Amino acid sequence: MEVDPLSVILVKSDSKGDRLLFRYPFYGTENNETSDTRKKNLYTLPNVEDLLQSPPQPSSNIESGFLKGFSDEFLSSLFAVKLELCDRKFELKVNDVRFVSHPTLLQRRNKSQDESGLLLINIVFALQAVASHSVVKCYHDLSKRIGIILKHEEQRCSFISDQMQLMMAAHDDGCANNSCLSFKMILEKCILAQNIKKMYEDLSSSGLVNIRINKWIPLTFCLPQKVHQWHLRGKIVEPEDIEKCLQSLRPYHSMLLLCPVQQIQKFLSLDSSPSLIRLLCQYSPLKNLQTLAADADLTLRHVYQLVSHLVYWAKATVIYPVCSTNKYVISHDAPLSVNSHLVNKFNETFPGYNLMQTVGEFSLPTSLGQKCNPLCHPSQQNQLVQMIIWMLQHHLLLQLHTYIQYIPLDYGFKRTSSSSGSTVNSRTESESGASNLSGTPEPYLDEINHKESNLESLSFTSADEDKQEYQEELLLDFPEEERNAIFKIPSSNSREDLTLFARLCRKKYFKGDHHIEEIMYLENLRRSQLLQLLDKFRDVLITYETVDPAIAMFSCNL
Repeated sequence: MEVDPLSVILVKSDSKGDRLLFRYPFYGTENNETSDTRKKNLYTLPNVEDLLQSPPQPSSNIESGFLKGFSDEFLSSLFAVKLELCDRKFELKVNDVRFVSHPTLLQRRNKSQDESGLLLINIVFALQAVASHSVVKCYHDLSKRIGIILKHEEQRCSFISDQMQLMMAAHDDGCANNSCLSFKMILEKCILAQNIKKMYEDLSSSGLVNIRINKWIPLTFCLPQKVHQWHLRGKIVEPEDIEKCLQSLRPYHSMLLLCPVQQIQKFLSLDSSPSLIRLLCQYSPLKNLQTLAADADLTLRHVYQLVSHLVYWAKATVIYPVCSTNKYVISHDAPLSVNSHLVNKFNETFPGYNLMQTVGEFSLPTSLGQKCNPLCHPSQQNQLVQMIIWMLQHHLLLQLHTYIQYIPLDYGFKRTSSSSGSTVNSRTESESGASNLSGTPEPYLDEINHKESNLESLSFTSADEDKQEYQEELLLDFPEEERNAIFKIPSSNSREDLTLFARLCRKKYFKGDHHIEEIMYLENLRRSQLLQLLDKFRDVLITYETVDPAIAMFSCNL
């Protein structure tokens, strides 16, 4: 995998020269060195015929995920950079290997060991050349942070100088042609070598580094491209994607922890933020972030920062608070095979319940309110909520949100002016026929109808003019065809409904980019108000259900 390191290399350079002090893993390096250090005749010429028949294949320095083909002398001369390259990013590509580091120049605490007192320390990470730019950036940041810690420890207790003496002594005592034996001796005696080994193993296994350099300075690091794969089933998540998602955080969102609170508290260092502990104490997936901030007595902005930190470290994900109106459906990539490990895990957590049967109840979009029977005991309802939370943690369910799209009647349907005209004509004929059958003289009936029509027109003229006036005023910026289509809707006669409809249209909430929950929050509306408006203007508004793209990256493997 391109995010895993091939090797970690420690190189020093001072007035006494440069040397590779330690590298991990070091197994099998003695064979590579002997093959590479063989002397070749500088005056030999290649066979031209062989080159024409079979062009030379590019050499590879990776074998079974490990670095090969580089001698210690070659690497030490390569990474013992000049002073001009110190304290900046160092990146070098050789064949199919990319080396990344941040050379650090530090001042020895005890200058008697060196005339100048300057010492170059370079922690180099060997990666695959195809590693993405974001992966390279993360490893550079890790090398930079290690250099800062080592500089601090050298000033505090001469840690680097002491460790370097132990490593140099091990190299002198070991076999000259077998550096592997020297590295084994260094690993047994040197704390820094043990820290490097632990860091390499953490990066290769989980992507989370949590060690203490010199048993004193904590070093915590997260490789997001690696750490998010265990809960997103192999999907590589870039830091830029996480930042983009976190910029979409809203107060109506909620936080869902992916592991128990006790496990997160155990992972935290002793000097962790007290506000994070307060947030975890008030945590509940039934609370939105605004309520969570109030309960923890924290500002909403600070809660955003803490949630972002937990999401980046794959300790939490972003959801909408679990409530009765939420609609859930089975995730399209849910691991629901009969032999899935989640089956036994679900049975251990919820004895007496079957995972396949529980998930199967959400084959069609189903709201939590439809599953909760009001006659059931509260403990059974709470059990159902806990099962929903468990399935969300394991990405078995997706939440669907309702989006609204405004489609004017003239654009979406055929006009019915001809049919309406025929209806009027038939109605006129029937009325004239009825008048003839009554036996009343036609001139007398015409006079009565004329008087009645004058009375009706006098009573409704003022009301129609008022209605037409506020309708034209509210929809003044709408195209004429759209206004005509909206005027045909009976609900447009209500000034309050038409005002709300026009306001939401102008703010572009009906473009299919905002779901109902977001509109409710931004416009301070109740769900019942919005649902009634959708029902009244259903001739020009359509709805559809899908996942929230702002948090879809953490809910499914899209």
